[in-house]
Amino acid sequence: MKIGVVREIKTHEYRVALTPAGVEELTRDGHEVLVETGAGAGSGLSNQDYADAGARIVETVDGVWAEAEMVMKVKEPLEVEWSRMRPGQTLFTYFHLAADRKLTEAVIATGSHCFAYETLEVNKTLPLLEPMSEVAGRLAIQAGAKYLERPAGGTGILLGGVPGVRPAKVLVLGGGIVGTNAARMAAGLGADVVVLDVNIRRMQYLDEILPPNVTTLYNTRMTLREELAKADLTVGAVLIPGAAAPKLVLKSDLVDMKRGSVIVDVAIDQGGCFETAKATTHEDPTYVVEDVVHYCVANMPGAVPRTSTYALTNATLPWARRLAKMGPLLAASEDAGLASAASAIGGKLTCPAVAAAFDMDCVTPADAAIAAS
Repeated sequence: MKIGVVREIKTHEYRVALTPAGVEELTRDGHEVLVETGAGAGSGLSNQDYADAGARIVETVDGVWAEAEMVMKVKEPLEVEWSRMRPGQTLFTYFHLAADRKLTEAVIATGSHCFAYETLEVNKTLPLLEPMSEVAGRLAIQAGAKYLERPAGGTGILLGGVPGVRPAKVLVLGGGIVGTNAARMAAGLGADVVVLDVNIRRMQYLDEILPPNVTTLYNTRMTLREELAKADLTVGAVLIPGAAAPKLVLKSDLVDMKRGSVIVDVAIDQGGCFETAKATTHEDPTYVVEDVVHYCVANMPGAVPRTSTYALTNATLPWARRLAKMGPLLAASEDAGLASAASAIGGKLTCPAVAAAFDMDCVTPADAAIAAS
């Protein structure tokens, strides 16, 4: 199979979908890997690094899309890329379709076979989402600390405080991978951390592994409002696999929050868990609503591409090898993990969570594969 790797074009997105080590593994499997010139530059990977690993460097992005049978990306295809997708071609990337109906309709219309990293499920885990969730959870605290500084519009509080001065209060909504990493990072800096969740077993686990300056609380609307009023930094870390994020924090809740407090909505890829959240970019990352600073960058891990690219490839490479070996139709029919990642096969929507978000028709990946064969 010819596998293409293209340069990401989302604003300040520096990750790349495959490292040279990944190229070497795929070429050893008998595949040909085409890499757009400069695709890895943002992650410190040169054309020569890829060529030495066995890739063929292609000078134009259109050349990669036209020749590749499977294209690997990091972020969802942007509008300029939709016309490059074609029937029968496989695209393996993050899609986050439930947050964008226009994108959903566009990728269905291409007739491509679309496999989403974020919905691939194995034993009730999301192995291709986890590494970027770990990065985003930790980055959320870095970003929050920065925007709590007074010149950035925050309250001017140091997360860890100093002797004789109280530390900042950090509220984390959700105790999954993002929330756990955010809580661990904030606690390590000395903040007073509260994690809200509704899963008792998960909270028992967090109590065991996190330090004493982290408290877990069962999430109710009353508890949420009380903790929001105390928080200097609130991190949105709620995930429903493949579906739009629930709006836990309403606009009316913001009036009770501290002036200059900061919200970091890591769930913004799935629409955000704050009613006032709207996607921002690394170029223009924040805005203010009701005197609360909102940081809602939709590709947070892109800010640390060297770490993110390697973490992502470590997770995706085994699945990319399986997908390339089986082909999209057999994978959608017979591989449970890859079938769970199938978002659209041959012009048919195959992800129930996305279908529910937009009230669209949906078929099983196996049925779509049969229709496309």
